[in-house]
Amino acid sequence: MHYSISEFSALTGFSIHTLRFYEKEGILIPQRRANNHRCYSARDAEWVTFITRLKETGMPLKSIRHYADLRAQGEETAQARMDLLLAHSGELQQQIAVLNDHFQHLERKIDYYRDLLATAAI
Repeated sequence: MHYSISEFSALTGFSIHTLRFYEKEGILIPQRRANNHRCYSARDAEWVTFITRLKETGMPLKSIRHYADLRAQGEETAQARMDLLLAHSGELQQQIAVLNDHFQHLERKIDYYRDLLATAAI
């Protein structure tokens, strides 16, 4: 299945402006039809879903662009792409550990107030 830019925008939730920006940055390179209109595929939809995950987990645009450049070079860059993802994964694990620590402190404070309110109600 192939999509025009407006159809692809509706399918993915990315604005047309964002799709054009990603194309300009070399992150998303759609095929072109004979009339030079952009033509997106299901594979492009999978790719923007992955881009979204990278972006939502805090990967900088510069790193996403680097990953896209490596991806465009083919399978010989698999090790470099894996290294980039491993580094990002390590950063996420650190963030998760910090968030878990914050969560535990909040839970203890909530328990404190529950106990305080339960005692006051007696």
